[in-house]
Amino acid sequence: MKKTKKSLFSPIIAIFVGLLIFGASGCVKQEASKIETSAETLTTNPTDAELDSAQKTIEQMPDKAAGYNKLAIIYIRRARETGDFDLNSKAETAINHALEAEPDNYDSQKIRASLLLTFHRFQEGLEAGKKLQTASPQDAFIYGVLTDANVELGNYTEAVDAVQKMVDLRPNMNSYARVSYVRSLYGDSDGAIDAMKTAAHTADPMDKEAQAWCLVHLGDEYYKVGRYEDAEKTYDEALRIFPTYHFALAGKGKARAAVGDYENAVKFYTQAQERVPSTLTDIALGDIYTKLGKTEEAQKQYDLAMFIEQKLGNIDQRTLALLWADHDIKLDEALRIAAAEHEKRKDIYTADIYAWTLYKKGQFEEAKKAITEAMHLKTKDARIFYHAGMIEKGLGNKKAADYLKKALELNPAFDVLQAEAAKNALQELK
Repeated sequence: MKKTKKSLFSPIIAIFVGLLIFGASGCVKQEASKIETSAETLTTNPTDAELDSAQKTIEQMPDKAAGYNKLAIIYIRRARETGDFDLNSKAETAINHALEAEPDNYDSQKIRASLLLTFHRFQEGLEAGKKLQTASPQDAFIYGVLTDANVELGNYTEAVDAVQKMVDLRPNMNSYARVSYVRSLYGDSDGAIDAMKTAAHTADPMDKEAQAWCLVHLGDEYYKVGRYEDAEKTYDEALRIFPTYHFALAGKGKARAAVGDYENAVKFYTQAQERVPSTLTDIALGDIYTKLGKTEEAQKQYDLAMFIEQKLGNIDQRTLALLWADHDIKLDEALRIAAAEHEKRKDIYTADIYAWTLYKKGQFEEAKKAITEAMHLKTKDARIFYHAGMIEKGLGNKKAADYLKKALELNPAFDVLQAEAAKNALQELK
């Protein structure tokens, strides 16, 4: 793909990016602010010497932002590589000091905008991005911020415009990764896979984490459409580049579970958990233990997932709402969380979880409205199709079987427990 002014979006299907899953959650590698403060110019494994260097800069120029910016970037990169989310709070403290020293420092403002997205303060991140855009409309980094914030808020038209501008200005790993994600949102799975391959190929060969990150998300795109063998090969490639990479280990566990190899799935998920504890990994392990009838072990994992989410300050409560709805517990609280999130952000995944919690409470008509909202981009997501099928089943509509079939044909192992529930529901409709 070459730099071009030609639109990345076909007249029928838009093809662009944003995450979650990921850019907005701080997973997409951010572009350099300036050469001297760029995360990409630092070594893959930061050392105490780097921290010492930043501290010395601060001591020498305490009334300047440069040292604090450098310190924040080190913390952000370490947080990404190690999964220690608390390091982002240290980065935020450093940037607050930078902006106290120089309120108009452009680099500090860029780092702050990125951190706002990391902490899921999406509306604030969007406003910060727009302010930066006014100051420097040719800076590709800004359009990454705008893409991510708009995707997470459900402003998809604006996200299309932002990612198109970003890739026009700077066609590199950061822009192609976003192109991949947004193509996936719009149901263009092949295009999403192609763009993420390009992102992986354009990643800095000296930055092993960046390469591995792209490969993991490429594997995820394969997994979404049931290409489990391709997914696992890609996760393996990521592990060859970056051994013990927690995202790749979790992906490997997911791929093993998809083919019924639960023993090795537990092994890889456990390795990922030991490397970096995460809510999603704990839930995945809990579901496998539930599948195996190991109730006590499963509950320990679910409890740990809830603890981690609370320890992080409830950064993404939607995960808890989905967990509770899937297991028919704390349904009132799950609905309250989902409704509150849906009030703040109109992205399709929030609408999907909101629909699912409404369904679990027996509010089928309201659930159908929400799931219709979740499906409006025509995203190829088996979980969304499953939820739609169950909602239609609750309403007694014939469409239920069509959606359940669609979910299972797209990704028959989309979830260790819910895929089985989809099969049972479909059988009941025959």
